[in-house]
Amino acid sequence: MQNAINAFLLGFPALFSIVNPISGALIFQQVTADWQHRDRIRLARAVALDSLAVMVLALWAGSYVLSFFGISLAALRVAGGLVVALTGWNLLNAPEERENQKQAQASDARGSEDIALFPLAVPITTGPGTMSVAIALGASHPTSFPQVGWYFAGMTAASVAMGVVIWVFYREADRMTAMMGPNGRRTLTRLAAFLLLCIGIQILIRGVQDVMRGDIAP
Repeated sequence: MQNAINAFLLGFPALFSIVNPISGALIFQQVTADWQHRDRIRLARAVALDSLAVMVLALWAGSYVLSFFGISLAALRVAGGLVVALTGWNLLNAPEERENQKQAQASDARGSEDIALFPLAVPITTGPGTMSVAIALGASHPTSFPQVGWYFAGMTAASVAMGVVIWVFYREADRMTAMMGPNGRRTLTRLAAFLLLCIGIQILIRGVQDVMRGDIAP
């Protein structure tokens, strides 16, 4: 049970930081500004479910995809750690730039009736960065059988919790944007970016340790 709790405490902050539901909710509010309230609630639920499916698939099946292509866990940890750390660094220095990129991706979706999966769920909410983090988390599972079960239980719970957070943030996007204001949004975005930077460095350190031990077999 403790292994599941530890996995949850590792997975949820990592997913929260890379998904960044705060900026996603802002984009969701802009895209659905002309929608009726009941339609926005329905769309928020669909986006949350699609995003949850993406995270769970990457978490459970990502390591098998790596094995198929002959990519070692050490290589994934080093590369994934670098990507996550650089993403956190870029967000820490210019969080508005990534938000503007996501807004540009969503601009063509205005007025569309079927935008839950694309582009709101993928790539705006759970893009390549989220998939990379989920794959790295899934591939970092323990080796013993009982611990693996608890580990994936905790990670799956973290994904479900992240799906609930996405649903709540998107459903309450109007209220949240009005309460936070521009300064509050920038502050929370930078805090999440710093946490993401630390998580990326931790993944990188573990990958370097694997390489130094010679554990580089796919």
